[in-house]
Amino acid sequence: MSTTAARSPMGRLELGVSFRGGRSVASRQFHQGALRVVRPHYLDDSGQVCYVVVNPGGAYLGADLFVLDVEVCEGADLLLTTQSATKVYRTPGSFAEQRMAVRLGEGARLELVPDQLIAYREASYRQRTHITVRPSSSLAMAEVVTPGWSPDGAAFRFEEVRLRNEIHVRTEGATQLLALDNLLIRPPSGDVTGLGFMEGFSHLGSLIVVDPRVDQALADELHGVTSDNALTGISLTRTIAGTTGLVLRALSNSTGELNRLLGSCTALLRERWHGQGPLNLRKH
Repeated sequence: MSTTAARSPMGRLELGVSFRGGRSVASRQFHQGALRVVRPHYLDDSGQVCYVVVNPGGAYLGADLFVLDVEVCEGADLLLTTQSATKVYRTPGSFAEQRMAVRLGEGARLELVPDQLIAYREASYRQRTHITVRPSSSLAMAEVVTPGWSPDGAAFRFEEVRLRNEIHVRTEGATQLLALDNLLIRPPSGDVTGLGFMEGFSHLGSLIVVDPRVDQALADELHGVTSDNALTGISLTRTIAGTTGLVLRALSNSTGELNRLLGSCTALLRERWHGQGPLNLRKH
């Protein structure tokens, strides 16, 4: 790991959001290299600000490193998405990597809904996300991983995709680990759909929610929303300072199906907890 830790980032992005004048605004912005954000949008009258992360290079290649730092201050509300899918092409020599640090203040909210991650033939990718929340913070993260396809319709066989999410709860007295979610997809013999590995499916969706309102009843309700669409599983974390985490996994053979499934889950949370309608992120 010493060689990867020393390499210079291809792109760096820092974004801080605060609550001012009845809505959330950027209080800090910095970008360098192949990462930036476009101008903010307000998709409704809730005051939630939406920022879109852009990678002008369009793809991740071998040994590329991208670093993001996001802070949502007390009472602020951020929706963070991407302009398009994250594409990871062949990575000879070393994996491509994204490192992201997220900090949420008291009463702060973050919805992180990037477009799908597409891993192509001979691609190796690692994504490390370190998150610190307060007991009253609200976090929802949705992610879809799909294999790239060749012109003849055969699935590209990527080497590895590793998504590591480390979530801590910070109180006045200490910072405690709430969840360590380490997802590793390393297809045996390059076949991502092998039985006993992805149970014959090729696409994977994840939803992570951390909020004081997360409980078993919510987990049961989300399972009911998703059970007819794909193979799903839901688990709860322990509770720290009154807040609990929920992790949902879904397997499918369709990006669109997983996006609809995760969209149904986030729509339920948005309407019930925040009085907002479903997300409609038009990017064309």
